[in-house]
Amino acid sequence: MTQPTKRGPDGTIDPVNTPVARVRFAPSPTGYLHIGGARTALFNWLFARQQGGEFVLRIEDTDAERSRPELIDIIFRSLEWLGLDWDGTPVHQSERGAMHLAAVEKLLGNGSAYWCSCAPDEVKARAEARGGTPGYDGFCRDRALGPGDGHVVRFRVPDTGITAFDDLIRGTVSFENAVLEDFVILRSNGTPMFHLANAVDDADQGITHVIRGEDLINVTPKVLLIREALSTPGELIFAHLPLIVNEKRQKLSKRRDDVSVGDYIDRGYLSEAMVNYLATLGWGPPDGIEIRPLAEIVDLFRITDVNKSGAFFDVKKLQHFNGEYIRNLSIPQFVSKSTRWLYEDTPWETDRFDIATFEVMAPLVQERVKLLSEVPGYVDFLFAPEPVIDDESWQKVMVKGAELADAVLDHAIAKFADCGWNAASLEAALFSYAEQHEISKGKVQAPVRVSVTGRSVGPPLFESLEVLGRDETLRRIASAKVRLQG
Repeated sequence: MTQPTKRGPDGTIDPVNTPVARVRFAPSPTGYLHIGGARTALFNWLFARQQGGEFVLRIEDTDAERSRPELIDIIFRSLEWLGLDWDGTPVHQSERGAMHLAAVEKLLGNGSAYWCSCAPDEVKARAEARGGTPGYDGFCRDRALGPGDGHVVRFRVPDTGITAFDDLIRGTVSFENAVLEDFVILRSNGTPMFHLANAVDDADQGITHVIRGEDLINVTPKVLLIREALSTPGELIFAHLPLIVNEKRQKLSKRRDDVSVGDYIDRGYLSEAMVNYLATLGWGPPDGIEIRPLAEIVDLFRITDVNKSGAFFDVKKLQHFNGEYIRNLSIPQFVSKSTRWLYEDTPWETDRFDIATFEVMAPLVQERVKLLSEVPGYVDFLFAPEPVIDDESWQKVMVKGAELADAVLDHAIAKFADCGWNAASLEAALFSYAEQHEISKGKVQAPVRVSVTGRSVGPPLFESLEVLGRDETLRRIASAKVRLQG
C-alpha cells in the first residue's frame, strides 16, 4: 500500500539528505508545443532554477504511429524561443526500449503483471453484459498465459488498500485500489504504455519532482504502483497544475482554440511577454504585480502557491502584457524585432521599403501596437504606392460626412501647399478650419487621415504627413477628392 509522506509546508525535503531537485519536461512529438505544454515547461523550469536544480527534457516518442520526428525540432525551437534552457542532452524514450522491457519482465517474474489475450471489443462486450462499470474485469488474471499474437501485459492491481500521494498543490490525493482496473503496461506490438515508461525513466533519470497538468492525475496511482512493484528507491514528489481554460471555462482545445506556441510567434508576440503571462496562469506574485522581469519571477515562484482552480487564458490580457513589453524596448530593438513583418506579406514591394523612413516613424508606432504583426498596418501608407483604403473608414468618414470631408480636403490642399512642412505647422494649418467653423478637431482631422493613410486610426497624423512629404500628401488628398466626387 502506497501512502503519502509527511513533509514541510513548502513541500521540500531535507536538502542535506536529498539529491538536488531534478525535474523533467516530457513532450510528445505528436503535435506542436501548445500553450498548456509551454506553461508546464515553464513551471518546471522555474522550480528547477528557483531550487538550484536541474531541468531536463525527455521526448516521449514510444507511440510510433502518431509521433512525427520533424516536430521534435519545432518543439525544441519553441522552448528556445521561450528562453527555457535545459540541462544536459534530451533523452528519447523510444531509445530506452530495452530498459522498459526489462521492467516488464521483472513485473511478470514477481507476479505483479500477467499476459492477457483479451481484445478491446471483448473487454467492452463483457462489461456491457454484466451491466457494471466499464473496464477490464480481470478475466486473464489467473490463466497463466504467455506471449502470443495480440497479447498485452497487464499490471495486477491490489484488490484492497489505497494508493495515495502528497500533491504539492492539492494536498493528499487517494485512490481506492478496488476501483482501479488491471491496466495495460505493454501493448500487443511490444511497446510500453505511457505510465510504465514514465515510472522506469523517472527512476533512471533521478527525477525528484513531477510537475504536470491535472489531466494526468489519474495516471499517478499507476506510476506509484509500478514503482512499488519494481522496488524503486527514493520518493517521487508530484504537483498537478490546474487546467488552462478558455472564456467558456472549457479546457483549451487544439480543434477549437489557438493553442500552438508557433501561432503566437507568428503573430508578433515577444517571448518575454509570453513567458511572463504564462507564469500568471495558476500562480501570482505575492505583491500582485504581474508584469515583472523573469529573474524576479524565479525568486518569487513557489510551486505550493499555485492555485487548484482552472486558469483562464485571456488573450486580451496577453496582448496587454505584450504591448507593455513592446513599449519597454529601445527604438533599435523595436526596429530589429519588427523587421520580419516589414518584409513578409506586406502590401508593398520589397524594394519600396526604406528602413531609414521606418526608423523615423518607429517611436510613433511603438506606442500604439500590441503585436509586432500590427506594425505594417501603421506604416503601409509610407511604402505602398497608394494607401490601402479601409472600406469601413471610407464609408463612415468620407461617404456619410461627404460635405464636410470635401470642404476639409479643399482647405487642406490650399493650406498645405505653402505652409511649413513640419508637424506643428501642418497641425496649425489644418485646425484653422476647425476654429473658423467651430467644429471638433477630430472631425477635421479624419478626412485627411483616411485620404492619406486609408484608415481612420493610426500613428499621429501630422508627424506622418511630415514623413510622407508635401508632394505625395497633396497628391493623395487630390486623389481622394476625385474618388469622393465620383
